[in-house]
Amino acid sequence: MTFTPPVLDFRSDTVTRPDETMRAAMASAEVGDNVLERDPTVAELEERAAHVLGMQAALWVPSGTMANLIALSLHLQRGDRFLATRGAHVLVNELGSAAWLAGGMPDILEHDGGPGRPSPDTLAAAIGQPGPYFTLRTSLLCLENTHNAAGGAVTPPDEHAQLLSVAKEAGLTVHLDGARLWQAAVALEVPPAALTVGVDTVSACFSKGLGAPVGSVVAGSAAFVERARRMRQMLGGGVRQGGVLAAACLIALDRIPDLAESHENARRLADGLREHGWPANTPDTNIVLAEVPDIPTALAWLDSLGIRAVQMAGKVRFVTHRDLSATDVEEAVRRIKTGV
Repeated sequence: MTFTPPVLDFRSDTVTRPDETMRAAMASAEVGDNVLERDPTVAELEERAAHVLGMQAALWVPSGTMANLIALSLHLQRGDRFLATRGAHVLVNELGSAAWLAGGMPDILEHDGGPGRPSPDTLAAAIGQPGPYFTLRTSLLCLENTHNAAGGAVTPPDEHAQLLSVAKEAGLTVHLDGARLWQAAVALEVPPAALTVGVDTVSACFSKGLGAPVGSVVAGSAAFVERARRMRQMLGGGVRQGGVLAAACLIALDRIPDLAESHENARRLADGLREHGWPANTPDTNIVLAEVPDIPTALAWLDSLGIRAVQMAGKVRFVTHRDLSATDVEEAVRRIKTGV
C-alpha cells in the first residue's frame, strides 16, 4: 500500500475550516431576519467589531470585497480619481468593481515609503493641487494594512499618521482595507484601533487566519453605516438569519492573539526557503514571498511534493495559518530541501 503524505495548503489563510467550538457556536446562535430587523447575533458582532476597530459603528457583510466596494461606492462620485498602492487588493483582486460599480478612476502609488506604502512626499505629489472643473478630481485615498501583495507588510502607526495628515490636509477621504488588520495589530503589539486612527472607514475580515468560514465588516460613522446598510442590500448582501455566520466571527475575534503563532511559523518557513536557495522576504506577519526562476515550474514541483502555494507579485506566495502547525511547516521545509 502506497503512503500518500498529507497535503500542506499554504495558498491562503482563507483555507482554514471552522473547528468544533466554532461550529457549536454557529449551531446554537440566536438568530432573526437581518433584513426585516436586526439579527441579534449580527448586532452583537457589529457592536463589538466597531469597538475593537475604534469606530462608531460597523456593518457585517459576506466578504471583504463587498466591504471595500460599499466604502468606495459611498465615498466616490462617478469619475472621481482615487489613490491606492501598487498591488492593492482594491486594484488587482476585486475584478475592477472600484471602477465598474463605484465609478472611481484608480491611480497607483509606489511603495517608496516601505513595503506596501508610499512616502508622504509621494502621496502629496500624487494628490497635486486642485485644478479647473474639467480636470480629474482626487477625492479618496485607499490604504491597505497589512499589504497582501507586499508580503503581508505592516504600516506602523507613526507612518500611518503621516499619510493621514497629508491626505486630510488635501481634503481627501481615507478608506483602510484592513482585511488582515488583526495580523498587523498582533505584529506591532498594539490594539487594532491604534491602526485606524483618522480614517473615515475601515474594512476587516474574519476568514483570514481567524478560522471563520465567511464574513467581514465595514466600519465608520453611524451615518456612514446607515447608508452602507442600504448599499449592502443593493449589492445582494442582505443575508437573512446571518447570526449563524456572525457567531463564527465572534469566536474569531477571541482568537486574534493566536495569530502570533502563524507569524512565527512564517519566519521559520522563510528561513527554510532561504536555506534552499530561494530568496524570501523576512515576513512581518504570515505571508512569505519567495523568488524563483520559473514560477509555473516551481508551483508544479511544490504540488508534486504535496505543498500548495500560489503566484503573487511575480513571486511564489506561502501563507501560514491556524490549520498549519509548526510541525507542518517543518515538514514543508523538509520536503522542499529533499525534494521528496
